[in-house]
Amino acid sequence: QVQLVESGGGLVQPGGSLRLSCAVSRSIFSINVMGWYRQAPGKERELVATITSGGTTNYQDSVKGRFTISRDIPRNTVSLQMNGLKPEDTAVYYCNAIYVLKDYWGKGTLVTVSS
Repeated sequence: QVQLVESGGGLVQPGGSLRLSCAVSRSIFSINVMGWYRQAPGKERELVATITSGGTTNYQDSVKGRFTISRDIPRNTVSLQMNGLKPEDTAVYYCNAIYVLKDYWGKGTLVTVSS
């Protein structure tokens, strides 16, 4: 079992920054892949970024160069630094873990980019 709790969402102006954090209930070394997904109103959930247990990262094309996924191993947290935010980044952001071939999800945190 893996519990995930997201934090850090909020309202930000276009061009601004936010940092999302995901607290993980077990050692992230034991988790195959950690990731951030998002779901905008009326749209499907989509992958934003992932990081493997070996530290390899992967990003959706639209966020490359603006978002950075990272992990704090001693604190069992995974973060998403979001810079240069755009209105189209508005969505609920979900933390995801793939552990022993199962998907685990947090409840999500809302990010709103608006002036």
